[in-house]
Amino acid sequence: MTDLATALGHQVLICDGAMGTMLHAAGNSLDRALPELNLSNSGLVSTIHESYLSAGADMILTNTYGANRLRLADQGFADLVREINVAGARIAAEARDGARDGAGGDAGRPVFVGGSVSPAVTASQRRRVAPAQRAEAIREQIEGLAEGGVDAIVLETFGYLDELAEAVRVAAEVTGLPIIAQATFAADGRTLGGESPREVAGVLSGLPIAMLGTNCTLGPQGVLSVVEALMPHTDLPVSAQPNAGLPRRVSGRRFEYHVDGAYFARYARRLVEAGATLVGGCCGTTPAQIQAVAGEISGLTPAVARRPRAAASARPAPPVTLPGPGGTLSDRLAGGEFVVAAGIAAPVGGAADEAADQAAALCERGINTFFVASRPSPRAQLSTIDLAFQLQQRADIETIATVTTWDKTIMALQADLLGANALGIRNIVCETGNPPLLGDYPNVDGIWDVDSVGLVELVAGLNQGTDCNGLPLATKTSFHAGARFNPSAADPGAEIARTANKIQAGARYLISRPVYELDQLRLMLAALAADGVPVLLSITALRSFEEADYLSHEVPDINIPPHVLTAMERAGGRGAEAGLELAAGLLAEARPLVQGVVLTIPGDAPAALDRMLGASRG
Repeated sequence: MTDLATALGHQVLICDGAMGTMLHAAGNSLDRALPELNLSNSGLVSTIHESYLSAGADMILTNTYGANRLRLADQGFADLVREINVAGARIAAEARDGARDGAGGDAGRPVFVGGSVSPAVTASQRRRVAPAQRAEAIREQIEGLAEGGVDAIVLETFGYLDELAEAVRVAAEVTGLPIIAQATFAADGRTLGGESPREVAGVLSGLPIAMLGTNCTLGPQGVLSVVEALMPHTDLPVSAQPNAGLPRRVSGRRFEYHVDGAYFARYARRLVEAGATLVGGCCGTTPAQIQAVAGEISGLTPAVARRPRAAASARPAPPVTLPGPGGTLSDRLAGGEFVVAAGIAAPVGGAADEAADQAAALCERGINTFFVASRPSPRAQLSTIDLAFQLQQRADIETIATVTTWDKTIMALQADLLGANALGIRNIVCETGNPPLLGDYPNVDGIWDVDSVGLVELVAGLNQGTDCNGLPLATKTSFHAGARFNPSAADPGAEIARTANKIQAGARYLISRPVYELDQLRLMLAALAADGVPVLLSITALRSFEEADYLSHEVPDINIPPHVLTAMERAGGRGAEAGLELAAGLLAEARPLVQGVVLTIPGDAPAALDRMLGASRG
């Protein structure tokens, strides 16, 4: 047998894709213990392994993610840890041996089995479980995997560096098998515990592991950035298993991913070029993506990573001014004024100074209205209502605050809204929202007591002086409530119907999701014309071809037209300038169609803002 530890450092290997995604597709609920299928439906698990091997995978991972005593206890299988892990290892080993013999793969080719080990507990359980309990749960699972015949231990989706280091030490004590240690990083390039790739590499490189890397949470582009950040700080081989982009919530607890094989494979090659020597997929990936990866990188040899170039600083430009607001947002829209607002995100960490400074700089250039949104981050951040209040207190500006229903009961939402009204917040935008990506199976843990339509109805009731139960309030609220809509939705008919429901529930204006073409916007505006609701168009200038490529392939319901992708690719190092030109042209074209615009421009690019403001004048 080819030595896996040697192979990891001297050749490029292809790992499999998501086992859980395939098991869900076969009809198994997210609520069930998927590792238990090793006992109750081993044939299904074996078929999935064989499909990945046939697609070209050199390594398959056991169906044992989360198969430890602490996680299995929730489904009543805590006493079957050994049986589940031994069975999972043996099922994968049989598929491996079949591939080596020529069944489901090329005869004689080296194929390996990695024993999949997750953190002992979820992020939400971490505070309630002692490190000794976590270590014992990991130890018991790894003993079962080793007994079942795995070739390596693969520690997956660890969001906290202390837990990953703890698991590595346990694995090294239990078995002499190669250990692959993979951390998961959020969109800000740090683990859930706040560690940078450099810090992760620094700690893991001093531990007895054969490979370090990253998996889950991020799509191909995000994982590429992490790999590029890891490479300068370790001499160990590096692995990379991205998700298939961002999931789209279809209904209830059903999610789907839409990254195509060609895009996934293109970034697999870039991961190899950056230095990764084990490349596969995590949540949302299927044998189709792995087959595309195999076609793209099979036969490649390990490469040395290239460090990214520092971005050039923007040149200063003289400011331009806009007329100040003539009354409230409601008055300005009713009076036919074209409203120009700037998007500003709630700062991570809870401090409002950075956002206040950004708002002050934009005020100097003539912006007096700010659309306050939350960041898609698992980090603690100031609420949009609190930030809107602070901005209004510090400067003579008007704010539009987003309010999301995710993870809040209707009673909590009602309390927040009554507080916002007391603070003088008048403009709000009602959103359903999604939980931040936290590894494992992203976006599945959200709580939605009501969606955006229900939130609009709640606000309408509060404005009329009744609470969510129809009981009278001491005073009426005075919100000017709007809603979001997406002109790039994959199902325009469904999006039009849903937007119409928001208007019927009481939304008095709409703010679009960022758009990069206008054809579908025109169709939606025509369908909603009878409602007579003002529309503010969100425009975000692209900064690079990589960003355009990411949005096009990894983010659900974003449409980047081919001509935009081509223009951004041809721009090369002038990506930010090209993105600005495209955004300004789009705004000029959209100006007669809508009643306002929400601009999102980098805070250090005043020239970009001035150019967009010029386009907003028509």
